[in-house]
Amino acid sequence: MRRHLAAFLFFCVATAIAFAEKPLAPATIVVFNQDVPESGDLARFYAQQRGIARDHLVGLSVSRTEEISRDEYDTMIRDPLRKIFNERGWWTIEKGVGLEPGRVTTSSIRFVALIKGIPLKVRQANDYPGDKPGHPPIGNRNDASVDSEIAALANLSSQISGPLPNPYFQSYKPIAEVESSALLLVCRLDAPQVATVRRMITDAVETEKIGLRGRAYVDGAHNSSGGMMVGDRWLAEARDQLRKAGVPTIFEDTPELLPNSYPVTDAAFYLGWYTDKVTGPFAQAEFQFKPGAVAVHIHSFSASTLHDENAGWAGPIVTKGAAATIGNVYEPYLQLTPHLNLFTDRLLHGFTFAESAYMSAPGLSWMSVMVGDPLYRPFAAWLQLESDKTPSDWAAYHDFATKNASLSATEFRGAAKQFAARTRNAPMLEDLGLLEVAAGNYTGATGCFDLARTIYSKRDDILRTVLHEADALGKDKKAKRGLDLIRSVLRIAPDAPASALLRKLEGELRGSLRR
Repeated sequence: MRRHLAAFLFFCVATAIAFAEKPLAPATIVVFNQDVPESGDLARFYAQQRGIARDHLVGLSVSRTEEISRDEYDTMIRDPLRKIFNERGWWTIEKGVGLEPGRVTTSSIRFVALIKGIPLKVRQANDYPGDKPGHPPIGNRNDASVDSEIAALANLSSQISGPLPNPYFQSYKPIAEVESSALLLVCRLDAPQVATVRRMITDAVETEKIGLRGRAYVDGAHNSSGGMMVGDRWLAEARDQLRKAGVPTIFEDTPELLPNSYPVTDAAFYLGWYTDKVTGPFAQAEFQFKPGAVAVHIHSFSASTLHDENAGWAGPIVTKGAAATIGNVYEPYLQLTPHLNLFTDRLLHGFTFAESAYMSAPGLSWMSVMVGDPLYRPFAAWLQLESDKTPSDWAAYHDFATKNASLSATEFRGAAKQFAARTRNAPMLEDLGLLEVAAGNYTGATGCFDLARTIYSKRDDILRTVLHEADALGKDKKAKRGLDLIRSVLRIAPDAPASALLRKLEGELRGSLRR
């Protein structure tokens, strides 16, 4: 059985590597606003970084505003793009019969990078010729992101109300392997500042050379009201996927968000929900994601603007250092947002940001916007086992997890603890401690945390591990030991940002002793 599993894993890795080696530049176009000089500059910079030919740069004369009307979208974006696709032979079109519109059967272009300066969203239109609105609250909506409309550019129908089914949803094939498809995977290189867009491009290119390394933070809402439990299910599945890949993961599973003073370090991956603006540790002035980070927060209007670093989530996330995020320009309804469990799974298996995002999106001509380099593969380098030229704790954990995927959960934790202790891998030990807590083995958890904090050198890493350890001691009915640990740390670092959390936990442990 284990031999079969190992063979299957080898096949998956080999297949993903083969996909990753296929050149994507010939299938990519870059669309910019020719009336905005910095938009053209960014387009040329991105094309140079990715080896995209100059004849794949498409300049449009479009409004400088983020929101446009349906008529403006049709005349300034849709119609010019369709004309260019026809003139340059990027499409194969089958003529319609009678009054039926024609049909685009194939496209040599699969990826589209929209550059800062291209409008973001199309507002609701009334009495659009040929449109047949359906039932509210979804079927009668025709507002959408520009990006999602361009993804469905090959849909020649005048029906604009309601979402279109995404034929790529839940796929497990690179878009180049999908035959008879004219779907365009549209992402946007956009941010409040031009310098941020340049940094997003260079971070993506540099990060994928060695693979995205760091810690994941997944913040669930523990919300079962109004069918919202599906969002928590996505996040719980993403947590499991990350840990199986050997990515140390902090999972917050209470209705509260990560508090302001929570010690977040090495943040390479973030998933969360459900507040209208950046909050908690991510709102702190000094906070920065790791270069190349992928971060997504579910909220209905998380990307209603990308030009304000203090509004929503998408703009602030990239301003804080992330290279890629996903958002919504208008109310999308939860089930029609990208499913973050699918998104995480596809990224971890080496697919591009664009492929992973569209594999996770149920609908097109809707509200989603994918912000980042469409060709970015944050985890593709991880698929090449033992190829790391610069060993790190992050890579060591991933390699161990991959090689020992066939072990049972108990066997894995036991073998992993021995490996982590021998190699003094503190992120791995901390993560194993959290796994032991989830399994109810509090004694095993405190042992992992205790060793991890003796290895860590950064204050915030140590304080976060102390919070884990003291909490585990309390669950293990050893509140006195937990109190002693917290008090010893507070004497050394009384003014650290995390001291408020330590004092709060100290009060809870004190209360448990009185009961």
